[in-house]
Amino acid sequence: MHEFDLIKKYFSKLSSYNKNSLNLNDDVFFDRSKKLVVSVDTYINKSHFFDFKKPNLVVKKILRSSISDLICKGVKPKYYFISGSGNKKTFTKLNLSKISLSLKQEQKKFGIYLSGGDTVFSNKLSFTVVSIGFSKNIILRNNAKMNDDIYVSGNLGDSYVGLKILKKDISLNKHLSEYFIMKYYLPELHIDLAKKLLKFANTSIDISDGLFADLDKLINKQKLSYQISLCDIPISKKLENMILQKKLKKIDFISKGDDYQILFTASKKKARIIERTSKSLGIKISKIGKICSSDQKSQIIDEKGNKITIKNKGYLHKF
Repeated sequence: MHEFDLIKKYFSKLSSYNKNSLNLNDDVFFDRSKKLVVSVDTYINKSHFFDFKKPNLVVKKILRSSISDLICKGVKPKYYFISGSGNKKTFTKLNLSKISLSLKQEQKKFGIYLSGGDTVFSNKLSFTVVSIGFSKNIILRNNAKMNDDIYVSGNLGDSYVGLKILKKDISLNKHLSEYFIMKYYLPELHIDLAKKLLKFANTSIDISDGLFADLDKLINKQKLSYQISLCDIPISKKLENMILQKKLKKIDFISKGDDYQILFTASKKKARIIERTSKSLGIKISKIGKICSSDQKSQIIDEKGNKITIKNKGYLHKF
């Protein structure tokens, strides 16, 4: 069973009288009267992070992944709660010291504060993070408009290469390996873009499960489709060079998840303000496609104008 089928069948009715739940079809809870925005995420060892050999990096990855849910809604995170389940092997004094130091560093970097949590003994390692922010407005999911342009921040694909290196599926020199691995552990969040998004984005989501999987979520309850230009999807120079040298395909790297970049749509009238915002903040923002009518299927167009079919759009949560 897919996660959305599970939610619809067993939990949607429980939230039907709570408009702040956003019909359980967004990544946050939003109480407009209290200006309160909340997200909850759980991370499991071997599923959401590769291993626990570098606890200092793992905890940074999961915290950034969590606050990313707020940032893409146009909200700056302020507080977070973290709960962890582990045992004597995973929660050693050394590991706990590394986790504490990493959280301190992330708090300083993003201006957030630890506010509570829980610890549980278990042989299964996991973390749950609750992120809280305050805002009068947020950018909702499923609010795309016909003919909207589709944008994405930063670059896609580096994190996936880092994971492939950790799994020993890709072999690169030490310098390149370190670059991609750090992109896997430390996604680049554009927190300065959060409040600016409210000025021009119609709808938004962070890219966690993959570009196309998350594009589908973005319009999953709207009678719309999308057209994406493969050549316009931004990748780093290092990834571009690796693809050329190893004779690989770009399409195999740009929708595998763990990018945590902001995916949003905006009216064509907002193109100039988006360009100005990109330049003033020094944040790469790329137009990659447009929102279309549901009369046509969503499609990806390659450099030669041909339609591309992909079997795996990204990570799917199945039960």
